[in-house]
Formats: sequence, structure tokens, C-alpha cells
Amino acid sequence: MSQIRLYIDEDAMDTDLVAALRSRGVTVSDTASAGQSDSAQLALATKEQCVLYTFNVSDFYRLHTGWLRDGRDHAGMILAPQQRFTTGEQLRRILRIRSALTPVDNAQSR
Repeated sequence: MSQIRLYIDEDAMDTDLVAALRSRGVTVSDTASAGQSDSAQLALATKEQCVLYTFNVSDFYRLHTGWLRDGRDHAGMILAPQQRFTTGEQLRRILRIRSALTPVDNAQSR
């Protein structure tokens, strides 16, 4: 079974989280170019067929609704409140979401 892939945006980037996810076999991409716009990060995550993980809830929710309105599609988003969860808690929650969804489930849920 195929698992969702993650793209961690600039706001949520945490090297400890990325390392922990990768050590558990999760394919993780992260923002290689600091300063990319939110729109550019969503476009890159979409190109890489990754679910975007971010703390920037309001901006990415706005982008999501704009993409839907324009008939555009993306692999999904995980929007988390900033500094609410420890790295360990983020890891547990991401793994729980990942185990519950496949790329097909994600595409059908939109």
C-alpha cells in the first residue's frame, strides 16, 4: 500500500521532526529555498505529490480555498497550530494521520 508523502513548509520546519519521520520510513521533502512564498511552497508540494504540513493555518487555508475555487487540486494539507505540540506529539499525530490515509483516500476526500 502506498503511503502519503510529506512536504514540511518553512514555518513548520524542524530538523528533529524531519529526522524522526525519515527514521520511520516517511518520505519527507522540506523547503530547500528559504523565503519561498506560500503559494510557491504549495505548488512545489503539489508537483512532488506531497501533503503539505504547516503551522501557517490562515494563509494556507486561504490558498486551499482559492485553489478549490479555481478548480485546482493538491495532495492535501495538515494545518497545525504553531507551538501547541512538542516534536514528539507532532510525530505521533502525523504518523496517525499517515496510517489512516492513502494517497487515493486523500484524493477522494476533497
